Amino acid sequence: MSKIDEDNFYDKYNLKWVIPITIWTFIISITLSVFSESLVKRFDIIVAFIILLAIILIGIIFDIVGVAVTSANEKPFHAMAANKIPEAKIAIKLVRNAGKVSNFCNDVIGDISGILSGAISASIVIKLVATFSFLNITIITILLTAFTASMTVGGKGIGKSIAMNNDEKIVYLLAKVIKFIEITFKIKFFSDKNNKSNK
Repeated sequence: MSKIDEDNFYDKYNLKWVIPITIWTFIISITLSVFSESLVKRFDIIVAFIILLAIILIGIIFDIVGVAVTSANEKPFHAMAANKIPEAKIAIKLVRNAGKVSNFCNDVIGDISGILSGAISASIVIKLVATFSFLNITIITILLTAFTASMTVGGKGIGKSIAMNNDEKIVYLLAKVIKFIEITFKIKFFSDKNNKSNK
C-alpha cells in the first residue's frame, strides 16, 4: 500500500479520529470505573443511588447534545458570526464536526455511562443484601437493572425530542460552555483552519 493509498484509507474510515478516541475511551472508562466504585463503597445506599441517577443523567444530557449537533443547521450561526458573536464560530465548527461530536457524546460518554451505571447498580445490590439479609439478590439485581435500563432509555427518548426541537439553542449553549472553558483553562477544542462542511 502506497503512502497516498494509506492516507486515503485512514481518511476514508476516519481512523485518525477513531483510533485515538478508542484509546481515550479505554483510559477514561478505567479511571471513572475505579473512581465511582471507590466512591460508592464509601457512602451509604441512598448516596450510592443518587450517584447512579447522576451517571444516568449525564448519559442522557450528552445524548441530547449529540443529537442536537447532528440535527442543527449551521446557517443561523453564520448570521451570528456576522454580528461578531464569538460563540457563533465555535457553533459552526461543532455542526461541521457533527460526526465526531456525536460519536464522543452518544457513543463514548453514552457507553461509559452505561458501563458505570451497571457497575454502580451491582455495588448497590451488594450493599442492599448486606444491609437487609432477607432480600433475594437475584430479584434485587433484576429490579435494579430494569430500573436503570428504563430510566436510561426513557430519558434518552425524551431527550431526543428535546434535542431535535431545540437543536440550535443547545448547540449555541454548548458553544458558550466551550468558549468559557477555552478562556478559563486556555484549552483549544478546534483548530483555526477551516473545516469543510458536513452539511
